[in-house]
Amino acid sequence: MTAVRNLEVIGQSRMAFAVAILIAGASCSGDAPSTQSSQSDQAAMGLPAAVLGMAGPLGGESVSYFADDDATVGYLAVPEGAGPFPSLILIHEWNGLADRIREVADAMAAEGYVTLAADLYSGRTGSTPDENRSLMAEHLANPDQMIANLDAAARFLRERDDVTGRVGTLGWCFGGGVALSYALGGEAHEATAIFYGSLVTDPEILASIDHEVYGSFAEMDNGIPPEQVNEFISALRAAGVANDVHIYDEVNHGFWLRIDGNPELRTEPGLDAWQRLRSYLGRTLSD
Repeated sequence: MTAVRNLEVIGQSRMAFAVAILIAGASCSGDAPSTQSSQSDQAAMGLPAAVLGMAGPLGGESVSYFADDDATVGYLAVPEGAGPFPSLILIHEWNGLADRIREVADAMAAEGYVTLAADLYSGRTGSTPDENRSLMAEHLANPDQMIANLDAAARFLRERDDVTGRVGTLGWCFGGGVALSYALGGEAHEATAIFYGSLVTDPEILASIDHEVYGSFAEMDNGIPPEQVNEFISALRAAGVANDVHIYDEVNHGFWLRIDGNPELRTEPGLDAWQRLRSYLGRTLSD
């Protein structure tokens, strides 16, 4: 019976995967950088330069990790030293694997994680909302392929000589919804971190998650409103899934990845979300 139930849950989660991606696509665009003057102060406070629009040249490398699709090209960033290190998969927004995600990969490598920014769009990126929606719709047609892509990313990381074998996922918007769905339908891994991604609120489905879940959401997000986030928290608790999920006041969708869009408003919640994320990854991947 257990095996049958697991298969049923996986089947349900694949459906949730497609629905979550479809909902996630409405509002992943970020604000233009602000000209306000406090960016150097923010950097001193400990926020990654990547989310401030202040990152230096990229330090990682492009890698092929998915044998089923030669056009898939991820971005690998590796910490200094011999390791072994825990590892992390970054899952991009609705526009594909862009430089802001690569810059965050470099930042996570500096934190001590072998980091692979996955490419779910076969090397393509969008530059307008219509292009982004088109890319999502195309890949929605084959959600199993996206699961297989992330499974390949996890295997790519675990097969390295400099890793501990512990793998987590981290995604934003579209990527946050994918990260949750991967926790439901992908190979076993040890951490799932969601930034304002679409949610599943059925405790019976969420019960298949076997690790703590992190989430950061925005009070002003009309696409994923606080009521839905609170339903998600309640469902996680009912399912017995440990979680650290928080809703930040006065900010909107996309607040963390682009703090430079409104540094005066986003710095304080962004810093808190970053500190929570560091603690979460430490206890799930490093402890």
